[in-house]
Amino acid sequence: MTVPRFLSSAARSLLLPCPAAGLLRCRLPGSGSSSRRNMSSKRQMDHLEKTASNYRQNSLYPAQVCGIINESETVKRLRIAVHPDFIFRAGQWVDFLIPGVEKVGGFSMCSSPGLLQREGVIELAVKYTKHPPAHWIHTVCAVGSSVAMRVGGNFFFDPSPSDPSMDLLLVAGGVGINPLYSILLHTRDLLHLNQASGGRDYNIGSAHLCYSAKNTQELLFKGSITEACREFPDKFSCDFHVTQQSADVDPHLHPFLNRGRITEEELRAHVDPQRTLCYLCGPPPMIEAISKTLVDFGLAKDRILFEKWW
Repeated sequence: MTVPRFLSSAARSLLLPCPAAGLLRCRLPGSGSSSRRNMSSKRQMDHLEKTASNYRQNSLYPAQVCGIINESETVKRLRIAVHPDFIFRAGQWVDFLIPGVEKVGGFSMCSSPGLLQREGVIELAVKYTKHPPAHWIHTVCAVGSSVAMRVGGNFFFDPSPSDPSMDLLLVAGGVGINPLYSILLHTRDLLHLNQASGGRDYNIGSAHLCYSAKNTQELLFKGSITEACREFPDKFSCDFHVTQQSADVDPHLHPFLNRGRITEEELRAHVDPQRTLCYLCGPPPMIEAISKTLVDFGLAKDRILFEKWW
């Protein structure tokens, strides 16, 4: 494997052997989680520490930024041309290595594996923070910037063509939407494949998205999400939740918009213990509360997968 010359010492440590691949049904928060929270509150763990036990691919690939847009006032969306051998599963993240930046970033893909196959690119949506990798993306990164990436993560949706149908419940808070949006786009691609095969491949059930943010400006990808719901109304549905909305709301969003937090009643309406597979991504307190609610509804713990990304 060729190693980019600009890699920092932290980045070079990524070249150590990684755990074996496989779909991990992430454990729900248990009695040990409180001690971990107390420790992390004293010192913010970085991406490499948080994901040390996660699966990582062996290969680190060079890549180049080929597009940048402002997804919101605080979020930049990068379009990145990648190596032909680069692959990922919907929901996974990348180690993001930047020339001259010691810290390694960790960002979930917000694009589908299908886009990678069609155009050779992936997309990342990164919120502004002072953490060096995110700060670099918002203040230095430009079209043509070179980076390096390696795929990792146990949180993904990757059904086989012959797998039985299941219903997805996707629950996102803030920029926790990124991996779930990737899963939603992948599901849409699979529905197109199902249509092309005359219904023989990828027997996809329904997918419902519950997505909470401060206001509609911070609801990322809302146009594409509502478009998918209109394209497949019998398959996709979504409920946007805003907790601090003050400005007027776009009339096109009214059918999907709710004021206030995600409710137990909404979750219950989309949980079938025999069919539902739930993916959660957002702030840890939100994930823990919703996970407990889903278990109370009778959903087995191995049907609840989560990513505590912050």
